Amino acid sequence: MVSANDTGPILGIDLGTTNTCAAVWQGDGPVMVTNESGEIGMPSVVAKTADGRLLSGLLAFRQAVTNPKHTIFGVKRLIGRPFDHPVLAEQIPLSPFEIVAGPRGDARVKLRDEILPPAAIGAEVLAEMKDRAEAFLGEPVRRAVITVPAYFTDSQRAATRDAGKIAGLEVLRMINEPTAAALAYGHDRQEGRVLVFDLGGGTFDVSIVDVRDGMFRVVATGGDTRLGGEDFDDRVVKLFLHELRDQHEVDLSDDANAMQRLREEARNIRHILSDAVTARVNLPFLSALEDGSPIHLEMELPRARLENLIEDLVGKAMQVTQQTLDDCELSFDDIDEILLVGGTTRTPLVRKRLKVLSGRDPSLAVDPDNAVAMGAAVQAAALSGLRGQILLMDVTAHDLGIQLPNDRFEKLVQRNSPIPAMAARSLTTSQNDQEQLS
Repeated sequence: MVSANDTGPILGIDLGTTNTCAAVWQGDGPVMVTNESGEIGMPSVVAKTADGRLLSGLLAFRQAVTNPKHTIFGVKRLIGRPFDHPVLAEQIPLSPFEIVAGPRGDARVKLRDEILPPAAIGAEVLAEMKDRAEAFLGEPVRRAVITVPAYFTDSQRAATRDAGKIAGLEVLRMINEPTAAALAYGHDRQEGRVLVFDLGGGTFDVSIVDVRDGMFRVVATGGDTRLGGEDFDDRVVKLFLHELRDQHEVDLSDDANAMQRLREEARNIRHILSDAVTARVNLPFLSALEDGSPIHLEMELPRARLENLIEDLVGKAMQVTQQTLDDCELSFDDIDEILLVGGTTRTPLVRKRLKVLSGRDPSLAVDPDNAVAMGAAVQAAALSGLRGQILLMDVTAHDLGIQLPNDRFEKLVQRNSPIPAMAARSLTTSQNDQEQLS
């Protein structure tokens, strides 16, 4: 068993919905881990080929179009969740791979002849990143700090820790992604109050963090684990399906290969429209009609139309941001910097709406794609003694309490309470001979 006192590097890992990246402390600061081609990060994708080979990362991503039913992506949205969760009700109809209920009612995925928990898929991604880090550093990596969304529940955090263990890593700490971004921002600064706006591929978090001389105190946090770039892509995929029905009078929503191509094109078009004002969609030979004639998709997609599709989703992020400020009785006048984290924050509408809400431009002090991993590496450096100690003071992301009869909930600890927190209530049993409270 590896302990925190062992020597050797401690990896900071951002296990993302769409991509995973890692950083390590070298010299005077965090450095991103790259592969032999100098690439940072890799797709959070795992696949199994017809001959039984298990692929992860870029290799898995590249064969997704030809092997859609056995290529797993976006597993972060499944990890630690029950099969009947509302997120899955929305995800299952658009998923090319099969999502099934596990023996305990948990969500699992079918990968060829296996039914696997999401933690096992996450472990393959982490193991691939572990191998990459060992090649980058030239020495074994056995310990890690892994980040999770601030709005993750205890079961989601436990499942993520399990994934690290399966991958051969001792997870020394799990820190919230917005807190990690604040660490990346504040590890070489003296003080400031930052609002971290973290919109990634699958989740949204917003946290307000006070930075003071090596102390990072989370004032308040909010979020939505059903809001991210994948939701933007889903809207575009639905638009593509509508256009195909108009152009060819055909519904391809049950064609796994076509759906995978539509999803990849939706993501590509969304990225293009972060810079361009219009994009051309050209997907030849998506499928074939009954008479054998090919089905193509050709259309122009202006940025304005994309923004119309996602306006309500961006609005939800703004509502959560304002509510988080209201919860701690602060306004944007009390914020020194607004940090953008997550690739989806490059969407022009997101930046435009945030500027309208806050009355200012966001800071460019951190890289949206790498800040979380670099912050995890800062925490790892503090644990290994490579830099001064860091004091993290977090808050509860959810109300904590106990379930009572008739689906009632007795709140014990209010959301945004400083951790550690303690509360007491006097409760009685509701039935004769009752032996436990749940």
